Amino acid sequence: METTRRAMLAASGALLARPALAAWPDRPVTLVVPYAAGGSTDVVARLLAPKLQGLLGQSFVVENRTGAGGSIGTAAVARGAADGTSFLVSSASNHVMYPIVAPGSMPDPRTAFAGVSQLADIPLALTVANRLGVSDMPGLLALLKREPGRHSFASSGVGGSQHLAGELFAMRAGVDIVHVPYRGGGPALNDLVAGQVSLAFLNLPTALPQAEAGKVRILAVAGEKRSALKPDIPSVAELGVKDFAVRSWTALFAARATPPEIVERMSAAVREALTDPPMKARFAELGAESEVSTPAELDRFVRDEFVLWEPVIRAAKVTAQ
Repeated sequence: METTRRAMLAASGALLARPALAAWPDRPVTLVVPYAAGGSTDVVARLLAPKLQGLLGQSFVVENRTGAGGSIGTAAVARGAADGTSFLVSSASNHVMYPIVAPGSMPDPRTAFAGVSQLADIPLALTVANRLGVSDMPGLLALLKREPGRHSFASSGVGGSQHLAGELFAMRAGVDIVHVPYRGGGPALNDLVAGQVSLAFLNLPTALPQAEAGKVRILAVAGEKRSALKPDIPSVAELGVKDFAVRSWTALFAARATPPEIVERMSAAVREALTDPPMKARFAELGAESEVSTPAELDRFVRDEFVLWEPVIRAAKVTAQ
């Protein structure tokens, strides 16, 4: 009897010592986008918010907190209340590349955030000006190697995925091309159409209408494989540029101290939202491929992205100045 009593007391003590499951917040949940309204990251957040609201029975709002390469909004979530009332909708440029380009601009995303789930990939397309007179990758590489330093590539700004895709391409292909940054993908595309720059890695949905109109030529996509949105376009890697793959991704993060139960519940809701066929179709209409992952998979993916981009950024001597 005494043994049984001791066992019961021990069990009771263990239950009391066990932390209570974190309650889902009873206040509105904010999805913080560190970019201006209207961009691809913002659009993904605004598609996702009402779906999560329906699944979780909680009010969701999207807040754009812009500035300093995305670091203002990012830091606000990292340093805010870790109670499930605030999440960060981030991107490759903001979450991996800019912290390397501008060290100290924000808390280290690898330690400041817990991954919730990937959300979307927007394929980048290697797009060339018609004035080059090239129609395929061998022709482009031959031209760039024959005329080193005479050709330029455009991007939507310093330190972003379009810029670093160009730097990685130059390294992997062994070519010398000059970076020309613009204030957004639209102006970069305009000068590419006009022949002021030779090539660019642009968001596929941005480049495609001009390519279909015959104003530029898309040679390849920058991902590990062909895009499901345009499977007839080959990847850069399959055309002979080895060890080249760039993903322009968007993902959802929580402050690192957020209770795991909340992170897991949000991750499950995101998975349910993004695997819904109408939602997948809506993403495809916008040129994005919906993508989901577990929190652990996303944390590992972010660490791998830092391993990829740190040496590229250092070698290319890219800084925020």
